[in-house]
Amino acid sequence: MTAFTGTRALARLALRLDRVRLTVWVLGLSVMPMGTAANYFKLYPTQADLEAVRGVLSNPSLVAMEGPLYGVSIGGLTAWKIGVTEFILVGLMSLLTVVRHTRTEEETGRLELLRATVIGRYAPLTAALLVTALANALIALLTALGLMATGLPVAGSVAFGLATGLVGLLFAGVAAAAAQLTTSARAANGIAGAVLGGTYLLRAVGDTGPTWLSWLAPTGWGLAMRPYAHERWWVAALFLVFAALFTAVGYALSDRRDVGAGLVPPRPGPATGAPSLRSPLALAWRLQRGLLLGWCVALALSGAVMGGAASGIAGLESPSQQLTDVLDRMGGRGALTDAFLAAIYGIIGMLAAAYTIQATLRLRQEEASGRVEALLSTPVSRIRWAAGHLVFALLGTALLLALAGVTGGLVYGAQSHDVGGQVARLLGAAMVQLPAAWVLAGLGIALLGLAPRLSALTWAALIVSVLLFELGALFGLNQYLLDLTPFAHVPKLPGEAFTIVPVLWLTLVAVLLGAAGLAGLRRRDMPVA
Repeated sequence: MTAFTGTRALARLALRLDRVRLTVWVLGLSVMPMGTAANYFKLYPTQADLEAVRGVLSNPSLVAMEGPLYGVSIGGLTAWKIGVTEFILVGLMSLLTVVRHTRTEEETGRLELLRATVIGRYAPLTAALLVTALANALIALLTALGLMATGLPVAGSVAFGLATGLVGLLFAGVAAAAAQLTTSARAANGIAGAVLGGTYLLRAVGDTGPTWLSWLAPTGWGLAMRPYAHERWWVAALFLVFAALFTAVGYALSDRRDVGAGLVPPRPGPATGAPSLRSPLALAWRLQRGLLLGWCVALALSGAVMGGAASGIAGLESPSQQLTDVLDRMGGRGALTDAFLAAIYGIIGMLAAAYTIQATLRLRQEEASGRVEALLSTPVSRIRWAAGHLVFALLGTALLLALAGVTGGLVYGAQSHDVGGQVARLLGAAMVQLPAAWVLAGLGIALLGLAPRLSALTWAALIVSVLLFELGALFGLNQYLLDLTPFAHVPKLPGEAFTIVPVLWLTLVAVLLGAAGLAGLRRRDMPVA
């Protein structure tokens, strides 16, 4: 028996468990670039049309959001538009897959049962990495073939597909290392996710300022391969080196811990609970505070960075129609700077909604772990237990959006010499996103109460919202389809007049979904595995 014994069996098991999930990821990520290219062929049929937007897309504010435009062609425009989004999503897929088949299996105790059979020490991690690498290879291959099918050059298509797959491979290595640090899958996902989010901010700052910062961000490396613009194949070596480095760290760290343990051990608590833990709300705060603090830092930084980027739009004296059209397709409305800020805070609203879903689905984690049974054996009702966590899902989201609005307003206000006015405007632009995020919280609690095994579909709703926001207008999708996402109904502030009707409707939908979920939670069996 070797340290890798059983790898094939575990890989087959992981593929079976993830056959639907990975199929959706692979097909979705492969189709997006192809669809984007096909629509750009319609929007910009001549080279003159492409040249007209060249100067527009070099604006620092747009570069901060989407990256630099390296090639004035349909392929270059496709890589600019979809590249960063594609890289972030493939990184997210990879880190979630690796953590799910390593740390999650340990946390639930299933891996300990498997290790009682003929399974080598490295087999679980190796199987997770192999499955993730296979998914990334398929995404790279199908993406390249899809782009070539639209008529784009072979070299650029291969470069873009390769960059996408390599970003995923790198973050699989990051997740392999993160999974060794903590006893919680949630914390491992948080560590790897923080690295992923940090690379986006580094790229945004580096692409508009000190260029060396972009080389610290793997999402920047993907664009730096320059698909359709004299491809730089040597950048692929950076991905391979660092993917190998993080993977080696993951294997090395796994040797230094016991099964089920982490290198950062949990702090032993006192023999008796503190008075501050005497209520379900206090316990929920103890469980949610780390997540909330991390997201507060992330949203505050995001608001500040994007508020600073808005000055690039404000500095334009004679904006072109092309720039106005680009911002329109990104979800903005109104004057140029206001349209940019509206698009930015639409994205920030979806980022905050990711926290909303995490905080809401903590209920499912507590149930699946068996801890909720002990809690409910005391005089604590199910509704009271759920309400403790929902307070942080709902009010925590409000806090995140407020921070993003205030920091964005402070930075942009300092640049435009109107701190008071801009803080108020951008705070409003951020807070108006709140009811849409609450709808996703309502969906999460509805699934938890009525169909708990499907609760992860709440994430699918957010991903669909992101894709419709990013690509809906570009693809010319029917408005009825675009209206399926709650963020389509949010007033586009600043830039539009505020109307309270859609806000009230979104809040009502969130309340009805939440009420249905809580009613189901009261009546169904617990726990549901």
